[in-house]
Amino acid sequence: MDVTGRPPAELRRALVPLALAQFICSFAGSNMNVMINDISQDLNTTVQGVQIAITIFLLVMAALMIPGGKLTDRYGRKRCFTAGLILYGVGALLSAVSPSLGVLILGNSIFEGVGTALLIPPVYILTTLLFSGLAARARAFGAISAAGGIGAAAGPLIGGLITSAASWRWAFVFQAAVIAAIVVLSRRVPDPLPPDPTRPFDTGGAVLSATGLVLLVAGILAADDNAWLMLALIAAGALFLVLFFRSVRAKERAGQEPLLSTALFRNRTSNLGLVTQNAQWLILMGTSFTVAAYLQVVRGYDAIETGVIFTAATVGLLVSSLAAERLAKRRPQRTLIQAGFVLTAIGVAALLAMVAWSPNVWAFAPGLLFIGLGLGLMLTPSVNVVQSSFGESQQGEISGLSRSVSNLGSSLGTAIAGTIIVAGITVTPQRSYALAMAVLAVVAVAGLVAASRLPRTPPPAAAPRP
Repeated sequence: MDVTGRPPAELRRALVPLALAQFICSFAGSNMNVMINDISQDLNTTVQGVQIAITIFLLVMAALMIPGGKLTDRYGRKRCFTAGLILYGVGALLSAVSPSLGVLILGNSIFEGVGTALLIPPVYILTTLLFSGLAARARAFGAISAAGGIGAAAGPLIGGLITSAASWRWAFVFQAAVIAAIVVLSRRVPDPLPPDPTRPFDTGGAVLSATGLVLLVAGILAADDNAWLMLALIAAGALFLVLFFRSVRAKERAGQEPLLSTALFRNRTSNLGLVTQNAQWLILMGTSFTVAAYLQVVRGYDAIETGVIFTAATVGLLVSSLAAERLAKRRPQRTLIQAGFVLTAIGVAALLAMVAWSPNVWAFAPGLLFIGLGLGLMLTPSVNVVQSSFGESQQGEISGLSRSVSNLGSSLGTAIAGTIIVAGITVTPQRSYALAMAVLAVVAVAGLVAASRLPRTPPPAAAPRP
């Protein structure tokens, strides 16, 4: 029996829909990468138009993940999870029948993005509450993180298979079907803590933080169109984020509850863990978009051919994820995260070197394999480092912050690497590809530096706030 009083079998059944939810949300972030040509032709848009749709989806998740985490305290984790699933399913069906890029953005980027922001924080909060003890929680986070990584890595392959066999629209029908299955499976998932309808919600803080993040990424997307507009948007985004943190401090001094407690940023271990999470997802999504765009636009590969090439990343991630639990018993979490970044950096370097030397499409395989191995090795330790740094009373906040930081990394990866390669993909494709991958290599090194500063033995969780 677990200390929650629930038998292990029931806990395992509860974990299945939670892991599936993370899988489908990560899948949604990467499967469109292999549909660039198909969507562009069908909806009469451009590669940049598809990039914007993908980036907005990831950005909406990042911008609303913190508010989504706070809403779980007020309305309940299970209720927010179910509401997010329903909203996501509606968005998937709307995307499947979209007649234009605008409707696709509404369904995929907005409805699915908001739905994800509502359903993902409960996944991590419920996991933390249901599974007690470092080992049990590590296994649970391992399953969820692996599902997320596999969803992102296998997204191009599954999306390519569906697109080639039927149409890109059926990929969204597939998402809706998985969502329906999760709704059924999650009926018996318990919510250990009752909702607190009296819990205040910082609407002003939510608006300021979301606006700041949106403007920041919008500035990056505008980089190849207008340098002055880029600088103006980034400066405006930074200003809104400064105003957000000032409002947080003001509410705390007044004894009110802000959207995000500044106490979350006083934990050095958690801060470093968040940096590694951001870097991991930036590399994964940046690589996925860059390689997929290069293969389709420059090499002329279709969706299935592009998806098959990404099998190397999926295999690597599966192998290291399956070994993660055994490795966690033998090595400190810091060591695993460091090793993950080393393997990822080798993979990025291989994608730069091998592709430049060989026109063979399989030259991409070694690099993608190493990236998959590295990410599968460090996704779980990074999540566990952050979540385990805080007590139960702060799980809503830290889960929202953690997922926001990870999804911000995803949106930045697609925005930065995508903008670089899209800017010159038809004029200087090799140079644009190399520059985009070089930026991702720098991110991998930065992640390794952050991982090396993590403590060998994580400190105990912070005491609950009074």
